[in-house]
Amino acid sequence: MKQALIVWGGWAGHEPQACADVFAPWLKTQGYEVTVRDTLDAFLEPAKLRACDLIVPIWTMGQITKEQRDGLLAAVKNGTGIAGFHGGMGDAFRNDTEYQFMVGGQFVAHPGGIIDYTVRITQPSDPIMAGLKDFSMHSEQYYMHVDPSNEVLATTTFSGAHCDWIAGTVMPVVWKRRYGQGRVFYSSLGHVAKDFDVPECRTIMQRGMLWASR
Repeated sequence: MKQALIVWGGWAGHEPQACADVFAPWLKTQGYEVTVRDTLDAFLEPAKLRACDLIVPIWTMGQITKEQRDGLLAAVKNGTGIAGFHGGMGDAFRNDTEYQFMVGGQFVAHPGGIIDYTVRITQPSDPIMAGLKDFSMHSEQYYMHVDPSNEVLATTTFSGAHCDWIAGTVMPVVWKRRYGQGRVFYSSLGHVAKDFDVPECRTIMQRGMLWASR
């Protein structure tokens, strides 16, 4: 049976436990044995990490020790997949550039806070995006610093209504990449658990987890 590890915590405003509760039962329906932990010490257990096919971090901001960080990155480099969303992966451990190098990006702003915006599918032929059309979100529109080596699957365009100097900026929303032997998937969607009631938002994350898994 495939093994998945969900690690949740950090800033409570992103509802990390509730988001873990969205995906843990679904992963079980896909044939995974799912372990859910609320401590970064889960990354200090190399034998268990090596056995994982998939890690789903849901941990906004916070601090990670070098030992915890190195344990996580070593697992991914050696082939464990990692898939995450919004601040739970893209705004974790703001001072840790090694972690950000693995993710392929870092949150820097969400102009206007909770707003209406459009997500555009840029790779409709990719299996993660198959059959999906452009869709609307009412949530935080993440402005990120991103790695140009990412394979971008969806984008959003900033209107400039809240920061006029970024009007027309096209920003990656969903990407995949590799880190060593591991597959890395990220979606900036999913500010709170309710965001995954949007079918496209949930489907993208579900497919991304399956793609990233060893």
